Amino acid sequence: MSAQVSSPDDALIDQHSNANEERAELGKDEIYHLLQNERRRNVLKYLRDRDGPVQMRDIAEQVAAWEHDTTVQALMSDQRQRVYIALYQAHLPKLDEEGIIDYNQSRGIVEKKPQAERLISYLEQPEDSETDDDVESDRPWGTYYLGVSGMSALAIGASGLGLPAFEAIPHLFVALVIMSVYTALTFWQVLDDFEMAEDN
Repeated sequence: MSAQVSSPDDALIDQHSNANEERAELGKDEIYHLLQNERRRNVLKYLRDRDGPVQMRDIAEQVAAWEHDTTVQALMSDQRQRVYIALYQAHLPKLDEEGIIDYNQSRGIVEKKPQAERLISYLEQPEDSETDDDVESDRPWGTYYLGVSGMSALAIGASGLGLPAFEAIPHLFVALVIMSVYTALTFWQVLDDFEMAEDN
C-alpha cells in the first residue's frame, strides 16, 4: 500500500485556500464599511435568495430598478448604464476582494460565497436592532408637560383675573416664567435623550 504524496501544487492550493479563509473573517468595521454603500447592499439583497452563478447584467438591472423605484422593463438605458459601470468598476471587485462573492469580470458572472450570508444577516438586522436600541426613557415626559401646562393655565388665569397673590406681578413676568419653565423642561428632555443614545 503506497503512501499518497502531496505535490508542491497541492501545498500551494492548500496555502491559498487557508489564506482565503483567513481573509474571509471580516471584522465589524469591515462589514460596516462594506454595507455602508447602498449599491453593495442591493447586490447582497439580490443575491440573498439566489444560489449558483448569476449574470452581472441581471444584478445591475435590478439594482438600477430599485434605485429608481421602477421595474427592470421601465428602466432607461442611461439608468442601467450608470449602475452597471459602478458595479463593474468598483463595487463587485470590492466584494470579490473581500471574499464575499466570486466575480468573474471577463465573463460577467457573479456567485455568492459563504461569507455573503454573514453580511446578509447583518443586512436584515437594522429594523430589529432599531426596535431594540431605541429604548425610550423611563421618565414620563407627557405627564411632566401636562403638569407644566396645567400650572401655566392656572398662573395665566390668576394673573388675568387679578387675584391677590398675582395682582402685583406683571403679565409679562408671568409669561417669561412660563416660557422659562418650558425651555428648561425641553432642554432636560433633550439631554436625557442624548444620554440614552450614548448608552445604547
